Amino acid sequence: MEIISGKKLIKSYGSLQVLKGVDIAVQKAEIVSIVGASGAGKSTLLHIIGTLDRPDSGQLTVGGKEVSRLSERELARFRNKHIGFVFQFHHLLPEFTALENVCIPAYLLGRAETDATRDATELLQFLGLADRLTHKPSQLSGGEQQRVAVARALINRPDVVLADEPSGNLDSDNSRELHRLFFQLRDQFQQTFVIVTHNEELANMSDRKLVIKDGVMLA
Repeated sequence: MEIISGKKLIKSYGSLQVLKGVDIAVQKAEIVSIVGASGAGKSTLLHIIGTLDRPDSGQLTVGGKEVSRLSERELARFRNKHIGFVFQFHHLLPEFTALENVCIPAYLLGRAETDATRDATELLQFLGLADRLTHKPSQLSGGEQQRVAVARALINRPDVVLADEPSGNLDSDNSRELHRLFFQLRDQFQQTFVIVTHNEELANMSDRKLVIKDGVMLA
């Protein structure tokens, strides 16, 4: 089953054309990495797939939905329900506990507090953070913060998780552990991941590695 289908995606910022007709297809429960030099268009493509930005032209379908047809309000709700995000910098809210940070996307979707808390607790336990539920980000290591961010991305059971340099702020051991975790989540929950990374070693662990150069997909 195809979770993401992008065809002839073009995106410019002013006179700079960043994406030059990119095609991409990702299957359910697949882990795909996207590599390329800085400025090649990796993050731009990821933001378009994640509906954080719109292409100038081309067609994009996520989870069977042609997202280009959605209004901004519809797009925001679709994004919160169907797409999870993991970034290099965890973007955890410092005043909230790990459990509260994970629950936030569920609250935004209108889910009951009891349901959100139950699911968030289960995810954090699965990710080895059972004894960190009430800790705030400043009390967690970098690797623990990133696992909280992964739990937050998964709370609404999205069709796909998009990760932009998720291990860029971690040491080598924690980087490998994070990527092993992605495979564990794929095997356990049939979760789909698209990962933008500069780390070739970690990219090679993926089911498929795509290379983008100067706004064109090479492989």
